[in-house]
Amino acid sequence: MKIGVALPQMAPGYGPGTTLDWARRIDAGPFSSVSVGERVTFSNPEMVATLGACAAVTERVQVLANLFVLPQHPVAMVAQQIGTLDQLANGRLEVAVGVGGREHDYRALGADFTRRHQQLDDKVDELKALLDGKPPFDGADPVGPACVQPGGPIILAGAMGPKAMRRAARWADGISGFSVAGNADEIAKASELADRCWAEAGRATTPRKVSGCFTALGVTDASEALRSFTAHYLGFLGPKPAEMVATSARASSPEVLADILDGAEQAGCDEFILVPAVTDLNFLEVATEVVAARS
Repeated sequence: MKIGVALPQMAPGYGPGTTLDWARRIDAGPFSSVSVGERVTFSNPEMVATLGACAAVTERVQVLANLFVLPQHPVAMVAQQIGTLDQLANGRLEVAVGVGGREHDYRALGADFTRRHQQLDDKVDELKALLDGKPPFDGADPVGPACVQPGGPIILAGAMGPKAMRRAARWADGISGFSVAGNADEIAKASELADRCWAEAGRATTPRKVSGCFTALGVTDASEALRSFTAHYLGFLGPKPAEMVATSARASSPEVLADILDGAEQAGCDEFILVPAVTDLNFLEVATEVVAARS
């Protein structure tokens, strides 16, 4: 199982040098990918610009957009962003798409929060056509630049439940899931559901399976840093639900993280993403030791 690291873009203390420092260290480590997520009404930097910086200063790791909330955006613009990122990364780009769950982000962008799943299906079809070089309308030039990867990068679906997974099985190359607690049973159920939905859809290949969890390492009182971060990040759920979920986050020591990674691998995960709750670069030193001990 590969192990990637997300930038700590949602964590307190993210500053002007954080993107480049973390991206370079991730690229130099035993990790498989550097990833960035999308959120608008929060404190984080914007996803595409941040990914562009990551692509420019890395040479080895995959660059993962995890994920585009596609119904929020004009598809032609997303196609151009993907082509640009794939060029900057020289073909190392992977993309995940989903519907998101934060209505405030939709409102901030002037996007329609209703019928999100149907919007996603329709926009993925449009996106694939644009990435394949088809013009956005008759008489128009294609959207550029062309991707280094013919037809564009693989597209993962941020699908969780059975209905979303069945829809995704028609168009996605795999899934990008998440477990706050890094729970092996939860990850295994998502993997099994994906395999079943892909088979029912008549897909010739099995889905790529990516998961991840919030993690705090290399800082004093890492467990409290993890709980506090998780509750703040999930604040859009409401204070009580956010605190309840935050108590389940547990990846705050090398030993627990090693156990989570073992469980995720046994659950059929192809790649597991560590999502940092802290910006301290000591995180990567500890994570490197954990990953190195698995080889």
